[in-house]
Amino acid sequence: MTSIFDFWWVLLLVLTVVFYKFVLRVFFGMVIVPEDKIGLVTKKFVLFGADKSLPDSRIIATKGEAGFQAQSLAPGLYWGMWIWQFSVDMTPFTIIPEGKIGLVLSKDGKEIPTGRILARKVESDNFQDAKAFLDNGGQKGRQTAFITSGSYRINTYLFEIVIIDQVKIYENMIGIVTALDGEPIQQGQIAGKNVEGHNNFQDCDFFLESGGNRGLQPQVMLAGSYYINTWAYQIEQNPMTDVPIGYVGVVISYIGEDGQDVTGDTFKHGNIVSKGQRGVWMEPLGPGKYALNKYTTKLEPVPTTNLVLNWANARSESHDLDKNLSTITVRSKDGFPFNLDVAQIIHVPANEAPKVIARFGSMTNLVSQVLEPTIGNYFRNSAQDSDVISFLSTRKERQESAKNHIKTVLDEYNVNAVDTLIGDIVPPDSLMKTLTDRKLAEEEQKTYQTQKMAQEQRQGMEKETAIADMQKEIVRASQSVEIAQRTADATVKKAEGDATSLKLNVNAEAEATKMRANAEAEATKARAGAQAEATKLNASAEAEKISKTGLAEAEKIMAIGKSTAESYQLQVSAMGGDNFTKYKITEEIAKGKIKVIPDVLISGSNGSEGGISGLLGMKLMEMMDTKNEEKNI
Repeated sequence: MTSIFDFWWVLLLVLTVVFYKFVLRVFFGMVIVPEDKIGLVTKKFVLFGADKSLPDSRIIATKGEAGFQAQSLAPGLYWGMWIWQFSVDMTPFTIIPEGKIGLVLSKDGKEIPTGRILARKVESDNFQDAKAFLDNGGQKGRQTAFITSGSYRINTYLFEIVIIDQVKIYENMIGIVTALDGEPIQQGQIAGKNVEGHNNFQDCDFFLESGGNRGLQPQVMLAGSYYINTWAYQIEQNPMTDVPIGYVGVVISYIGEDGQDVTGDTFKHGNIVSKGQRGVWMEPLGPGKYALNKYTTKLEPVPTTNLVLNWANARSESHDLDKNLSTITVRSKDGFPFNLDVAQIIHVPANEAPKVIARFGSMTNLVSQVLEPTIGNYFRNSAQDSDVISFLSTRKERQESAKNHIKTVLDEYNVNAVDTLIGDIVPPDSLMKTLTDRKLAEEEQKTYQTQKMAQEQRQGMEKETAIADMQKEIVRASQSVEIAQRTADATVKKAEGDATSLKLNVNAEAEATKMRANAEAEATKARAGAQAEATKLNASAEAEKISKTGLAEAEKIMAIGKSTAESYQLQVSAMGGDNFTKYKITEEIAKGKIKVIPDVLISGSNGSEGGISGLLGMKLMEMMDTKNEEKNI
């Protein structure tokens, strides 16, 4: 008996060793939960001490009811979990990798209030304490709270975990947020109110508790990684708003309070408000990048550098504001249509940019509503006052007039007109052909004239060349001619001098003879008068002789004669005529050694021979005087 008894104890020990888990599980209700798992408990029935069944609206038991138990088993050893009453499912920990978050969906709990789509956060140790979640009023459905990277003991009977990526906003991008839950947006607004403190929408419960509105949010998210519950928010990434150099950005806000216009009574073309209010902001944004929500604000770039607009079919600037502008077709006074290219340079001051946008809405509207009709109509009206040719010839004046006119107009629109330039002017083909033919004819005429001048110059050059080649002979001949001419002139001068001298001598001799004869004849009658007359005649003869040989000597003799005459007159006046005559006769006879009694006296027997005898006597005396002079020489 003892051996049989020992056998059964040994057998029982062997069976216990081999089937200890089964034995412990069946007979002792032992449950071992591994360190990397949790035990999810299902209670099959209730014998005593608790409600036997769950309320109709619940699926998770928190008070020992039959069904899925809220309380899960952490890693460890448990007793009394009888196999016939409890079933335990081993489930791995819920692991949220780095860069991920876990969105939580609760299968049990209170109903979410009407109008809400997300269940509010309750204290439940990051959803690891299912009983606390349900006891603290946790709501079924999608939760506002979420779990970040890590390992969690999550009761998957109650919670379903959806793992998603973190939201990443890339460089030079912004995140535009649309909330899916919250208070309705106020009437008259297109976006919710600005709520601070929700840590870039990562704290959804704070956002909702602070009265955040569902729908478009005015705030945006900058570059970075965020824990965003995508059941609560939709994130749309958009590039940052870039205001390039040479521009300012005029902000038009579609949200905010209605602000008071800050431009005063002088500007009545739009609502310009302070920053943050609804309307056109008074302060434009300078060059740079800005995190602007494109759904709540609009930025109109306004160039602040000189802007060129071309009214030309074949030319457009990079800003494309003139892409719809074309060459202006005008009609002249004489009925010819022709095309005209125009360039207008404008400048919008930075502080005037908000007024331009408030008035027109955009730079494109400024071009289409003001510049295009103003410039087009001006040149059409200007062309009607002139014919085509005059328009072409007065281009500079018309350009200056257009500049002044357009400047005056644009000043009223807060835009500076820098310059107006007239480009190509394309007259009609028929008129251009006429002008071209005329011009060609003029150019041909100029060409012929030039060729003629060239030929004349060539002839002149050849002539000059021939003259240069003959220059020696020409110089030699010229010198010969000059010498001959001077020799001839000298001969003529000498002949003229001899003739003049001879003439003077003859005249002088004749005059002297005449004077002597007269003096002799008148000697008896009036010696004093004869003497005076003789003196006068001698002075005249002497003056005549000097005038023939030289004007200066003649004047000298004349002066001497006049002086002598005046002296004689004074002497006559002082002495009396008869006395003076006697005195002078005596003086002259003494000076001239004149013989009172002639050496030869020829007389006739009768009176008829007296005259002839006298002449002969005078001739003999003359001949004797000539001989005496030759001897003296």
